[in-house]
Amino acid sequence: MIEITSKDNPLLKTIRRLSQDPSAYRKQGRVWLEGDHLCRAALDRGVKPLQVVVTPSVWNSAPLAWRDVCEQVFVVPDALFQTLSSLESPAQMGFVLDYAAEQQIQSGQPTVVLDRVQDAGNVGAILRSASAFGFKQVVAMRGTAALWSAKVLRAGMGAHFGMNLIEAAAPGLLAQLALPLLTTSSHQGPFLHELLAQQRLPAACVWIMGHEGQGVCEEIMAMAQMRVRIAQPGGEESLNVASAAAICLHASASAALLSVPQ
Repeated sequence: MIEITSKDNPLLKTIRRLSQDPSAYRKQGRVWLEGDHLCRAALDRGVKPLQVVVTPSVWNSAPLAWRDVCEQVFVVPDALFQTLSSLESPAQMGFVLDYAAEQQIQSGQPTVVLDRVQDAGNVGAILRSASAFGFKQVVAMRGTAALWSAKVLRAGMGAHFGMNLIEAAAPGLLAQLALPLLTTSSHQGPFLHELLAQQRLPAACVWIMGHEGQGVCEEIMAMAQMRVRIAQPGGEESLNVASAAAICLHASASAALLSVPQ
């Protein structure tokens, strides 16, 4: 255990950058996880942190647990830990992880494609839904919110650690997925619930979710084999992209269950 008391400590400077700059992890080659839930989610997926940073109260309450996790455990006073946090109520502990930038597309893997989805909360929520419904790969096109930023990590609630995540992808890479490409439309294509009832919805597919205001770009829309509408009997003009993604991914998960012989 190493105590840190200076705000100018190099490790703390790195963590501040990771906490405050959404894209800093790409330059630093590190990811900052804050909070017991995210850290335990990483451990449950076999992720080993480079460093553990805790307040004295956390260290004193469970020193053996964190000593076994990592060889480098740093104890930081509460007031100093607050300077590392982007939360209104700092979580009093966190992990520094290695960031593996280069990931390869896994052909034939059910996938969610994010086309310039810019809100970090939406991106994290979509990752969480994707993981829950068996889509273990997410491809983020250029212009999408940084997948490993602090806000996306918090919204994802640990989903990151069980998925293959690819960032800054170009449209040409989508052909490597080798699965039907589906996207939503407010005025074209069959209704999602009808496709599910008729067992015409592919269980293994790629769902493309687009920009909050502009939707899916024309270039990627032209690649889609199917455009699908979500019934909205309440009459709203459109759905939040994270809500739409959850509905579509649940439908695909249901299609997969329906296709299994009883």
